[in-house]
Amino acid sequence: MRNKSFLTVLIACLGLVLSAAPTQAANSTETLAQVAATLIDKGQKVADGYDVATAMTASDRFSDLYFDVFEGGGLEGAIALRDAARKSDLESRFSQLIGLAAQGASKADVTAAWQSLRQGIDEERQRYAAMQPEIDGWWPSFVQAFLILLREGVEALLVIGALIAYVKRSGTDAQMRGLYSGIGLALVASAFTAWAVRASVLGLDGRSLEAVEGITLLIAAAVLLYVGHWLFSKRESQRWQGYIKQKVGKAVASGSGFALSFAAFLAVYREGAETVLFYQALLADRPDGVNAIVAGFIVAMLALTGIFFAIRTLGLRLPLKLFFTATAVLLVTLSFIFIGKGVVELQVIRWISATPFDAIPQVEWLGIFPTLESLLAQLVLLLVIAAGTLIPLWRRTPA
Repeated sequence: MRNKSFLTVLIACLGLVLSAAPTQAANSTETLAQVAATLIDKGQKVADGYDVATAMTASDRFSDLYFDVFEGGGLEGAIALRDAARKSDLESRFSQLIGLAAQGASKADVTAAWQSLRQGIDEERQRYAAMQPEIDGWWPSFVQAFLILLREGVEALLVIGALIAYVKRSGTDAQMRGLYSGIGLALVASAFTAWAVRASVLGLDGRSLEAVEGITLLIAAAVLLYVGHWLFSKRESQRWQGYIKQKVGKAVASGSGFALSFAAFLAVYREGAETVLFYQALLADRPDGVNAIVAGFIVAMLALTGIFFAIRTLGLRLPLKLFFTATAVLLVTLSFIFIGKGVVELQVIRWISATPFDAIPQVEWLGIFPTLESLLAQLVLLLVIAAGTLIPLWRRTPA
């Protein structure tokens, strides 16, 4: 029954995506190449005229280029559809450039950051300029729709699968209902947010959307860290059995029930809103491919359902200590990734400064970006994890 309800919510979300799909014509590859060329031309003028005395003005102009040209011109969305890691890479380069200018860095440093960004944008310009007009067809629309949902869904699915497998072991039906409620609310909220943004109901501009995404990522990182630590502390069989005996019969375990539901909500909401926006961009790009897009969505949904059941089944068969430890490590790793990405999102809108730190290479899939602030945030997270792991062990050693 729960699975049927879960699929019903997913299909309802797709209906909202279709109803909110933009009607304007899509950006062609030629248009995207022109957008990239415009960004390069305007950015070069800002970089050439950069002066420490007017650094904040330059930072504002670089920021406007990000929101008005890179994002507003459709280039960011097109790149994200093709390669999410590439989009994150360019976003990180933008944040470093904007941050350096805001700090009043030397012209040499700002010029170097601009050249790095310009190189990436020029590569995109050349890519789109060399592309032939894409031949319309059923398969291209199907494949893109399939990959969008699969790519965005797997990350959320890892969190959800781990949490549901844990709740199944705990034997508390109330927690399971709360978990599914969190998932359902997140799906509805994701679809509504994307629709409201497109329909200008919320009046959010690009900067506001970046702020929402960044804050959501940081909150998700904190919640996943808490849940991961909580699960790790219950990995010993005796402790777990004692905990279950204490909590059986209660509707939701105090504190942990809400945290689990909230973690599920955040995991689905963040990925869900982004997925809906990607589908809207795809529908704008392929207005005649609705049937193929729906088919790709359904097949990807079935694939994710299969992956979900595999994760849950394997989780239930794992030895208790190994299962809890692996689940905690997974959630904490995702927390590490989320905090890095969340800081970068807030750096773009200058809520957090961005100081380049080239000694560390960028590893997008781990959420590692070469800025001092994002690395320090992740270092603090690692120190918290180390303290939370070692202090209880140290306290138990004398006994």
